[in-house]
Amino acid sequence: QLHLTASEKNELARSLEMVQNQLQKKESEIKRQTSEYKDRLLQAEKEHQDALTEANRKNAVEIEACHEKISSLEHFISSQKLEIENLKSNKEQLNNSLKEANQALGELLKTKVR
Repeated sequence: QLHLTASEKNELARSLEMVQNQLQKKESEIKRQTSEYKDRLLQAEKEHQDALTEANRKNAVEIEACHEKISSLEHFISSQKLEIENLKSNKEQLNNSLKEANQALGELLKTKVR
C-alpha cells in the first residue's frame, strides 16, 4: 500500500510539474503577446499623433493662406470702392461742365441769332 501511495505521489508530482510547466509556457506566451500588443498600440498611437500633427500643420498653413487672401480681397474691395467714388466725382464734374458748356452755347446761339 505504501509503495502504491508513493508511486501515486510520484505520478501526481510529475503531473503537477507538467501542469506548472504548461502554465509557465502559457504565462510567458501571454506576456509576450501583451508586450507585442502594447508595442503595436504605442506605434499606432505615435503614427496617429504624427498624422494629427501634420494635419494641424497643414490646416494652420491653409488658414494663414486664407487670411492672407481675405486681407488681399478686402484691400482690393477698398481700392475699388475708392475708385468708384473717384469716378462718381469725375462724372459729376463732367456733368456740371457739360451743363455749363451747354448754357454757354445756348447764350452764344441767342447772341448770334440777335
